[in-house]
Amino acid sequence: MMIAIAIFLLFLNGFFVAAEFALVKVRPSQLEMLVAEGRRFAPTAQWLSDHLDAALGACQLGITIASLGLGWVGEPAIARLIDPLFHAIGIESEAVIHGSSLVIGFSIITALHLVVGELAPKALAIRRAEGTALACALPLRWFYVAFYPILYVLNGAALGLLRIFGIESASSHGEHSEEELRAILARAQVAGELSRSEHELLHAVFEFDDLLCRHVMLPRGDIDFIRTDTPYEEWIDMVRRTKHTRYPVCEDSLDRTVGIVHIKDLLVVDVESRDALKDCMRPPHFVPETMPMSRLLRYFQAVRQHFALVVDELGTVTGMVTLENVLEQIVGRVQDEFDTETPEIVPAGPDTYIVDGRARVANVERQLKISLDSEDHDVDTLSGMLVDRLGRIVRAGDHVDFDDVRAEVLDVKGARAQKVRLLLNRVDEPADETPPGEES
Repeated sequence: MMIAIAIFLLFLNGFFVAAEFALVKVRPSQLEMLVAEGRRFAPTAQWLSDHLDAALGACQLGITIASLGLGWVGEPAIARLIDPLFHAIGIESEAVIHGSSLVIGFSIITALHLVVGELAPKALAIRRAEGTALACALPLRWFYVAFYPILYVLNGAALGLLRIFGIESASSHGEHSEEELRAILARAQVAGELSRSEHELLHAVFEFDDLLCRHVMLPRGDIDFIRTDTPYEEWIDMVRRTKHTRYPVCEDSLDRTVGIVHIKDLLVVDVESRDALKDCMRPPHFVPETMPMSRLLRYFQAVRQHFALVVDELGTVTGMVTLENVLEQIVGRVQDEFDTETPEIVPAGPDTYIVDGRARVANVERQLKISLDSEDHDVDTLSGMLVDRLGRIVRAGDHVDFDDVRAEVLDVKGARAQKVRLLLNRVDEPADETPPGEES
């Protein structure tokens, strides 16, 4: 009878250990899916997960009771089974028999307790957390209800002790931070659960809301627009030359934009009408350059227009942004048969790259695995970084040395570096930042 009780307590200990690790291992989202699927005992398992402190307290109480009972019943029972063996081999000393039996009984119970009552249930719960949580849910809930008064006192005492040290309780699973989710996705890709394209897409989604309008807009100097006094023939010439879909219509500059015209509207306009351009214009939309990408996407969905002008805090137009600019931050560059854009970063030899001056410094650092000390400078683009380091407007031929990268300005458009050559691991001499013709 004592051996049977010991075996029962051994498996009871294993039950509580498996339940404890399953509830810690299983994610609330997994239990929500099981509840939605109508799995048996899933609502009970979800309740235990939502009341994690109480559930773990019940598990610990069960483990403690089973372990103490196992030691109280199991060791003497095994020792009494071993006694006849000592008499059979001629050992009659009661002190030797009693001491040896207790040592052997303690060793056997300890080994069984570790293997059957601890390690095996723990490994099972970790490997099959969902199934184990469902299997243990109903008995654990019953145990919790039966011992609720004791658990209430014990949990209250434990939480009170934690509050003395300024630690609050966790009534449920902690939520994953963005960094933890990124790490989980990286491990999933390594394990083959996610393809590389899926991982890159999800990684881009995390970065999406960190971007602002000014990070993706087309700068003001690169915008093609139509003046209100432009003859119809010149509109058509511009459309044929630039091949855009939408154009801002301005009275004299982008700061006085009065409308947006779509290429489809230009094709059906009455060219004889003096107000032809005004008749086919649509109202312009303006967004602040600090608007996050997620809000800009919702804005485009709401206004049903895929084009907006970007303004700074003074109301000056600094650029334009389209829905394509927004979506490209998630899915990567999208080009149609009329796009002639070249990649922002183009290899040009060993450890040499030609980079668009409008490229974001963070993208350049990530793709080329280099550091340009962007965190110490309030700039977004590579051209802006060079201007910040030089302390003046860049000129063709300028070069700036970073830790192990040399940046050489190849082409300049207005006040912006249009093309920059980056030489990795090629800093051979200090950069001469003195403008040509200004040597003392």
